[in-house]
Amino acid sequence: MRLSRIIMALAVGLAVVAVPTAAGAAQPQPAPTTDPPQPPPYPPVLASLTVNRPTIYLGETVVLTGRNFGVREWVDIEVGRTPLAAPAAGAVRSDGSTVAMTPVAAQAAAPLQVRTDGEGTFTYRYKPSQTGLLTFDATGRDSGRSASAELRVLDKKKPHLPVTGSSLDTPMKVGGGLVATGAVLLLGTMLWRRRNRLGTR
Repeated sequence: MRLSRIIMALAVGLAVVAVPTAAGAAQPQPAPTTDPPQPPPYPPVLASLTVNRPTIYLGETVVLTGRNFGVREWVDIEVGRTPLAAPAAGAVRSDGSTVAMTPVAAQAAAPLQVRTDGEGTFTYRYKPSQTGLLTFDATGRDSGRSASAELRVLDKKKPHLPVTGSSLDTPMKVGGGLVATGAVLLLGTMLWRRRNRLGTR
């Protein structure tokens, strides 16, 4: 009798303990907490390439300046050239019509090579050998950053020469010859008249 009561008491106790556990398991679990939103990433660093003068004449020198490339990295600069627009010209077809000639861009054989300093900056003095619209494309070997710039190279200025004595040489010679001839004729006429007067007396 006493043993049965003990077994019943244990069964009731286990039932009482199991009910809250089952009730807790049935309740919805709270959503897991998430990390706070991260700030947007920093914008990428953009390299730049500039020339100190946008237009020059053939024979002059410009300075290329590159910024925001990698620190102490080699930068390759490819130079492309497009001829400047020429006066209207074209090829003549068999029917007599003309076709406008399109300028063709020329690419340099080997790129220029410069190295940046401790701040990713470089300067390079460049002297073009041909006229045209030049395009500089710079690319860092390690960083992969690139930038472009343009330069217009015009033909040499033709100096306006002032009128000098050499251009007046021929007219002055002709005029001087005529004056000398007139003086000789005048002198000869005077001598001839004087001689005739002396001969008549």
